[in-house]
Amino acid sequence: MSSRLPEPTADERAHSDRLLQLLREQIASHGPMPFSQYMERCLYAPGLGYYSAGRTKFGAAGDFVTAPELGGLFADCVVNALQPVLAMLGDEADFLELGGGSGAFAEAALKALAASGTLPRRYLILEPSADLRERQRERLLAHLPAALNARVQWLDRPPEQDWRGVLFANEVIDALPATRFAMRQGEVYEEYVALDGEGRLVRVDRPADALVSAAVRHVERDLGVDFVDGYRSEILPQLPYWIQAVAGSLTTGLLLFIDYGYVRREFYLPERDDGTLMAHYRHHAHNDPLYLPGMNDLTASVDFTALAEAGNSAGFGVAGYLPQAQFLIGAGLQDAFEREHAAIADEHGRYRLAQQAKRLMLPEQMGERFQAMLLARGLDALPLPAELLAADQGERL
Repeated sequence: MSSRLPEPTADERAHSDRLLQLLREQIASHGPMPFSQYMERCLYAPGLGYYSAGRTKFGAAGDFVTAPELGGLFADCVVNALQPVLAMLGDEADFLELGGGSGAFAEAALKALAASGTLPRRYLILEPSADLRERQRERLLAHLPAALNARVQWLDRPPEQDWRGVLFANEVIDALPATRFAMRQGEVYEEYVALDGEGRLVRVDRPADALVSAAVRHVERDLGVDFVDGYRSEILPQLPYWIQAVAGSLTTGLLLFIDYGYVRREFYLPERDDGTLMAHYRHHAHNDPLYLPGMNDLTASVDFTALAEAGNSAGFGVAGYLPQAQFLIGAGLQDAFEREHAAIADEHGRYRLAQQAKRLMLPEQMGERFQAMLLARGLDALPLPAELLAADQGERL
């Protein structure tokens, strides 16, 4: 597998070895760890995990490119979709972004919000990574006027006091630590990470606990079919608790999640019998999560039916579900494109803008692989663009 991947540097190997040593010590002391715990350590272990260490993650110099990194079109459309809700809620409305990435979205969104005359009272960024938080802070200080920067606040944890406004999360749920399950003779097993006789990481299966088993059985009942022996996939039994934790204090407003994934019946297709787990290393996707721990982004696609159920259990109703391409069209992509195109003087810049739009929209790029879900609570009306509401595919959930 690793032969087709870029050769890691000596520093990368040394960094990974430090995390590997920590993992070995924890497994030696406490026994095999659930894969979800292993994924959490690989992504978020202080100073060692993928998102908490200092290496570049986003853009051409990192491991993958997210929609905000492509340019301003994505943020313009998101703001166009959400700003009517902010306007309706008035001066007390806040904007909360989960996981600010490089800060590219916050920069473009704040500029677009200012242009639309609907700046939130506060622009909050819930960012667990100290490294990313500092990068975001530097970027916004360099590219935003002081009046906009004054509205930005970073949070260590979700708001505890009741608030009104909108919450936005792009490619966040795919990075939640996923539980891997497998079926054996009709019983549910959970995937763990253990050590072999030579101290190497290996994946093993153990009987699932009650929480994981109940989550898998719920999916089987909903699909109306049992998983066959040997079937392996991912599930997020913690998703209802996570939604309640990050959005439970939002009394009135809207949640917008954009991520790659499927409705449940497509997520758990019979032929997708090893799940959706992927590792990303320097723009190369591969399927070995044990390779170079701490240096790879580990992700699993989102079951949007599960997200809708989690939102419902937290008191939110599904206000819209549609592919990213349809969401962007309904949120005014054509107008945003024409405005930016008219403002660009050189042909090279116009070409890059066209490539940005293609990447966001084409089915084989982000247009169909990524989905958008809107969840609402406490709103008497949904002041969303009519074109967006008309494109809703919520019946597919």
